[in-house]
Amino acid sequence: MQDRHSSIAHAAYIDLLNLLRDEQVSKIQGTPRLEKRNGKRYWYDTFRVGTSVKKRYIGEDTPELADRIARQNQLVRDQAFATEHRTKLVRTLRAQGIQAMEASVGSLLSAMEQAGAFRLGATIIGTYAFRMYEGELGLPLRQADTTQTNDIDIAQFERLSLSLALNDTVEPSLATTFKDFDFAPVPALFSRSHWRWRQTKSQTMVEFLTPSFRSEEDIRELPALGVAAQSLHFLNFLIAEPIKAAALYRSGVLVQIPRPEAYAIHKLIVANRRTGDTRLKAVKDRQQAALLIRALAEDRPADLKDAYDDAMARGEKWRDHIGASLTRMPESAALIAAL
Repeated sequence: MQDRHSSIAHAAYIDLLNLLRDEQVSKIQGTPRLEKRNGKRYWYDTFRVGTSVKKRYIGEDTPELADRIARQNQLVRDQAFATEHRTKLVRTLRAQGIQAMEASVGSLLSAMEQAGAFRLGATIIGTYAFRMYEGELGLPLRQADTTQTNDIDIAQFERLSLSLALNDTVEPSLATTFKDFDFAPVPALFSRSHWRWRQTKSQTMVEFLTPSFRSEEDIRELPALGVAAQSLHFLNFLIAEPIKAAALYRSGVLVQIPRPEAYAIHKLIVANRRTGDTRLKAVKDRQQAALLIRALAEDRPADLKDAYDDAMARGEKWRDHIGASLTRMPESAALIAAL
């Protein structure tokens, strides 16, 4: 049995996340409408700007989102109280030992959320996503340097950026947002597009990534976010079904992160793909995967098994990477074998 955060902390996190999702719906400006695309239904906020009608992407249709939209007027009326309550919940979570965001990172994520980045499918991956699993799983996940990083990694599907957003884009542009936070674009080899930004007063780096569905891992454009992204193989598995999460900063920030079981299995793949100077990061990849596998094997074994079986069924390269990492992680391999 692993150490756990208190039931007070876990309940406070769930309340905070629900209130943040309520707030998102309260910001709808016009009439919410459902549209069907590729066999799925999506909500759009439809409103008039001058003589034209604008559509703003809200999200995929779910019973929870439909219920919130039905209660939109009440949610708008409740926002003043809800904001104050969220602030108290964040304070409670800090006191209970849940990791909060540094002010520099929290303020940047808040600005990106207000611009619409996470609403339009941006998903935080990497160590900052890992840190937020403490609230999601109710388990302390700090060990050695598993939560230390200067990189903020953001991923999005290119097809979502091109189709579902329906010309909806972040506003203001992320380039403007990053400039306000003293980030400058990092020149890329063989491309004029910018997919990395470095903060001039620190070592913090923001990188944008997208799944590659072709043989090469090239630079691709993400129109909804107004940035380019480095495409990577295997990344589609990580961000296929992201979940909402609450970043602890001020009254909370609603962001999007991968499912923890997908993160754990993906880290096994990433660790074995590391080459050159990045090999040192493979140690942290395996540490994060091991902590999540132990937690999920205890609390969510079916989810972990489904993610593992899914990845192993995707091909020989997938199995080779996962198997190579697990040979160096006997405890994690035993836990997975016992599922």
